[in-house]
Amino acid sequence: MKPWIVAAGAALVAGAWVAPAHGAEAAGPAPSATLAPQTAPADLLPDDRARALVEADPRVARARHALEAARHRADMLAAGPYEWTARASAQRRRYRSGAQEVNEWSIGMERAVRIGGKATLDRRLGEAQLRVAAARLREARYEAARELLDLWLNWLAADRTRQLWHEQLGFAQTSLDAAGLRRRAGDASMLEQNAARADLAEVQRQLSAAANEEAKARARLRARFAPLLVPAQPPVLGEPLASPLDDALWRERILAESDELRIAREELQEAELTASRASAERVADPTVGVHATSEAGGAERVVGLTLSVPLGGSYRNAQQREALAQVEVARTAVERALRELESGIAESLAEARGSLERWRFAEQARTVTQENARLTQRAYGLGEVDLQGLLLARRQLLDAALGATQARVDALKARYRLLVDAHLIWGLDDE
Repeated sequence: MKPWIVAAGAALVAGAWVAPAHGAEAAGPAPSATLAPQTAPADLLPDDRARALVEADPRVARARHALEAARHRADMLAAGPYEWTARASAQRRRYRSGAQEVNEWSIGMERAVRIGGKATLDRRLGEAQLRVAAARLREARYEAARELLDLWLNWLAADRTRQLWHEQLGFAQTSLDAAGLRRRAGDASMLEQNAARADLAEVQRQLSAAANEEAKARARLRARFAPLLVPAQPPVLGEPLASPLDDALWRERILAESDELRIAREELQEAELTASRASAERVADPTVGVHATSEAGGAERVVGLTLSVPLGGSYRNAQQREALAQVEVARTAVERALRELESGIAESLAEARGSLERWRFAEQARTVTQENARLTQRAYGLGEVDLQGLLLARRQLLDAALGATQARVDALKARYRLLVDAHLIWGLDDE
């Protein structure tokens, strides 16, 4: 067999397959027997860097400011909207009888008072709104982490695809050189040399496209997470692993950590408190005050108390009915969130199992085409097949390697999404 054929075959096999031992090392330790937080796998960003990027995300920053605003609002509701109001008046009295004119004045202070447990309801309402804002901050972190995960794995996949085509470029150039040598030796035709030249041009085109896709994936990653410095050498894609845990454990954990469901439940409690507040508001808050008056030039002094009570009407009744209707809206929102979450969990678990199975099939196909390419290379060296047969076998091996890479990425993405959904990596629950 010609030496260049042996070298090309060995290089192609090495480039199309990541050794299981190396892949297993890159994937990190297998999942433990319980769903406990763990260190991020080696082919993902480390915990500290990922958390820093998540915290710097504008969506997370916005939710953090909203939480701070909710704290101030809770303080406002606890203090209440009523404050003391001071009144003062002065007048000059003139008598028709011609008596001396006298100065008179009046001062007073008044304030509305919350009755019927409204102060307690306002405080609880502020606490509920604070919990909603905290849940929205957790949800923002989760969404940013999901997006970071997808963009990171998309970049790793694009880079691996570019590497496969770059390796193929060397093989195509070697094939063209060999075809030229064989033609000059009278062992190949012009047609065979042209076929090798066309194959080289096609590989160059595919490499250019793959490099462009890798550049776009890198740009999207850096643009979306501006502080991220993309490493020059991306980590090796890990080995997809099957979870030894039952689906019920995943479902229980994801339901418990779901911020979307937590938001819906907290908003329901907020709506119920708002309805209770509207019901209490049907009895209006009275305004009490004290006043002092000086009349007849100080000859008469008056000190008294004032009490005013608004009379509730149709507006307050409609306000209560509207608040009760909003409770039903929030209750159905909880039911919708729960059903959508249940559906999403079932779909994610099915995808994790299915993508792992597809990756195993893809690896089997890659192994078969790899052996076929080896046999074809040997036959080409013995003159039993032409260049077209060798190019076809090599292209089949490349397609199988690309398919296996994509299947690997899909399986890893499905598994890592479960880890993010369950808040098991990147410290999404850390405050």
